[in-house]
Formats: sequence, structure tokens, C-alpha cells
Amino acid sequence: MGGGVHVQEGVVRATREVAPGLWRVDVDLGRGVEPALLYEALTPVARTGDRVAVNTTAVDLGLGTGGYHFVVHVCGQGRPAGGNPGHVMKLRYTPMQLRVLAAEEPASPYHTMLAEADDLAGMPVVVAELHSQLAPAAAALRVALGPAGRIVYVMTDGGALPMAVSRLVRDLRAAGFVDATVTVGHAFGGDVEAVTIFSGLLAARWALGADAAVVAMGPGVVGTGTRFGTTAVETGQHLDAAGALGGQAVAALRLSFRDPRPRHRGVSHHTLTALGKVAQRPCWVAVPALPTGEMDLVEAQLTEAGIAYRHRLVRALRAREALDALAAEGIALKSMGRTAHEDPAPFLAAAAAGFVAAGLVQGGEPVS
Repeated sequence: MGGGVHVQEGVVRATREVAPGLWRVDVDLGRGVEPALLYEALTPVARTGDRVAVNTTAVDLGLGTGGYHFVVHVCGQGRPAGGNPGHVMKLRYTPMQLRVLAAEEPASPYHTMLAEADDLAGMPVVVAELHSQLAPAAAALRVALGPAGRIVYVMTDGGALPMAVSRLVRDLRAAGFVDATVTVGHAFGGDVEAVTIFSGLLAARWALGADAAVVAMGPGVVGTGTRFGTTAVETGQHLDAAGALGGQAVAALRLSFRDPRPRHRGVSHHTLTALGKVAQRPCWVAVPALPTGEMDLVEAQLTEAGIAYRHRLVRALRAREALDALAAEGIALKSMGRTAHEDPAPFLAAAAAGFVAAGLVQGGEPVS
């Protein structure tokens, strides 16, 4: 154990693949058998009886989201052999850095296209603060656009870095709500890898043929209780990126009326900061239909933060349909430990943004 990293050795008792490239490994760490995750992109697949080194930091700290053990080394085995021609490193200058073929680099089939592309040609881009909001945003787009609409998820590196860790993405793809994925920054494992949010959006539009994109970090979010000490402020930057590239940026509010923390009641203080301080370009802000008292609070917060003046608020009457579509496919929604039944607001807000974006795809202009 050194610095801020806790590592223990143990013996593998069982393994099973839970998703392509992601394994659950049951490890005996001397205090009983405990589950760990293993990513094939980073570590050889362990087998029963192998001795492994396990990063136990998150569990030792008692973290909720991200509170897993991770296998970081299989004793007696080297790193997985590189099989792609890429020269871009993600997780750079760490012991786990990995090589990817980024969409922008010369060996990529998309290089020439992205070398010339600098505009999204009006593509709507929904930007959400929480990974859990991806589902209702994508479902709303699918409900409104139908099966022919092409929906791409752009995963940022503000939360979990491996795409494989997201069960939600697997479920959405299996049910047809998401067609393809891009991982940007140090996030990895998407259908297309990109270096920045700018090139990631361009890849979504031109390499993957997106009619609309949803941008959100992977599972988890870093927060400190301060306004700027959170990865959630990235949403302001991503809305600006979409606008700078000629896209139509649509913000999904992070709402809650069940969160016991005052700073997250109504519109989260993270969202107020991202839209009121960080974002410098006007964007659409989707506001779902809410009970009168809740709507009054949301409108007062958006006005006080200056968001009602800096951006274009639009009331979205459609939202519940997206939640119904997800329920019909058996996709359960949960955010901050609360289901859509317990706290529907964050999901309705994301669905509202999806319907606003769909209207923009279809050539309309939302009316507040």
C-alpha cells in the first residue's frame, strides 16, 4: 500500500464474462471471497487459481458509485498484446496507459473526413450531467424520430473511463435506443475513440452518421460540495463545444425534489453553475412539465442564476412517453439511489431535452 493506492494480492476462485471485455473475478483476499472487475483492454483475463493484484482503494474508502475492486495484474502474465495500429494513448503516463486507434489519426478510416470537418451542420446535441440521464434522453429521441433516426452517445471522461462498465449503455443498445458510441478524452471502449469533445462530436456526426447526439459522462461523478470542484461543470463546456461547431445545444437540467441535500433540490447547484457561469454561448434549456410548486421553484432558480436571460428556455410537454418506452423494454432507471418512481424529475428533465432535440432534427424551433 503506497500513496493513495491500496493494492492487495489474492487468489482467483471464479471468473465470468459479464459484458464484452469486462469480467467479474471472485478473489480470495484472505478475508473472504470478494468480487472484482477486470478489463481485458488493460489486464489479461484471469483464471481460477491465478494469483492477482487487486486495487481495493474505492472499497476501502467506502465509496458508493465506483466502489469496486479492480484486477490490475495477473501474476506471471504480461499486458494484453496490442492489436490495433493506433498511436494515441489514453490514461497517458500511468502504468495502465493503453493504445487506441483514434478517429482523428492518419491510420483511421475517418482521418480524411475529420481533417476536413469543422461543422456539425446543425445537429442537435443533448448534454446531460448524469450518466443515468442518458436513457430518457435517448429514449425520447427514439420515440420522436422513429427507427430511422440515428442516435449516438458521446461518453466523456468526467466519470467512469471504460465504456464497458456501463450496463445502461448495453441495455440501451440492445433495445435500440442508442445506435453507436464515441469515447472522448481518457474514456475508452466506444465504437469510435476520439481525442477531444470537439472531434468526438464531429465523429458522431460524420463518421457515425448521427442525426442527434447525447453527451454525458460515464457512471459516477466527482463532487466536493463546492460549486466548481465537480466534474459536472463540464456540461457548460460541452454545450459551448456543440455551439461552436455549429450544432444546436440542448441542456438537460439536473432536477430533484427528493434529494435531502438543499443544494440539489430543484435545479442542482452544479447545473446552475454550469449554465450560469461556465457556458458562454446561448443554448436551449429544456424544462419538463412539473407540478405548480415544483415549476415555481425551478423558474425562480433559473431566473436568479441568470439562466433565463442567458439561454433559451423551452417548455417541453412531452417527457413521460420516454419513460414509458424504457419501462416497456425493462430498462430500470435509477439516479443517486432513487428510482424514477421515487424521484421522476431528473429523468423527465432528460426526456424533455431529448424531445426538444428531436424537434430540432425535424426542422422545427421550440417555443417556450
